[in-house]
Amino acid sequence: MQDAELKSERAIEHEIEEVEIELFAKRGERPPRAKRYVIRVDKQKFVVHTETITGAEILALDRKSQEKFKLYEHKRGHQPILIGPNDPVHLCEHGVERFTTMPKDTTEGVALAVDLRHEFQLPVADEEYLNGLGLPWETVKDNGTLWLFIHQWSVPAGYSAERVSLALLIPEQYSDAQIDMVYLNPALARTDARPIMNLAGQSICGATWQRWSRHRTQQNPWRPGVDDVAGHLALVDEWLRRELGG
Repeated sequence: MQDAELKSERAIEHEIEEVEIELFAKRGERPPRAKRYVIRVDKQKFVVHTETITGAEILALDRKSQEKFKLYEHKRGHQPILIGPNDPVHLCEHGVERFTTMPKDTTEGVALAVDLRHEFQLPVADEEYLNGLGLPWETVKDNGTLWLFIHQWSVPAGYSAERVSLALLIPEQYSDAQIDMVYLNPALARTDARPIMNLAGQSICGATWQRWSRHRTQQNPWRPGVDDVAGHLALVDEWLRRELGG
């Protein structure tokens, strides 16, 4: 492209007043440069006046501190991406869709590819998010219990497998009722042979899955109308990393 054409293209981009980046991500398009960018953090939308913003600045938009919360970026075709406080986020990057916050004090607790099945429906926003992940997923009923399976999920280095299937138990009253814990197949072990605490076996659809008893705390409970499948998957990623000291 000639310099004159490039300058003309940039001038046109900068004439755009406002861009809602989530809409472009869902269409598979890169958002153009604009004077203002609308981003979604959890369920709220915010207006940003710069193309590049840090993780800490995004948390601040939602009046959350980097000391108490972590931030995850959701991109089309990717698992949730942990964004550090000083990490730059480029809002015009292809596929950037939205952001999820997560309290840092979630903790361990004591236990209180074939044809893909879609035996019940999730909320539209959840199904759109799952389709955007680019991973096989299915919804299954097992003796009256509702399960969401997500296959080929990448886990951090340091475990006995590189990819697993995840199962989430979906309560009948979801999303007013919370998703809790996570179930893995195959079962994971640490490559350094250190034990992983608070694990148990769980039979799901005739197979044995590894139940990770990890829960939210009373100080940071499930937020009806805010938390969803995407947010819980960010929490699953946090549990897997925290186990390895990450």
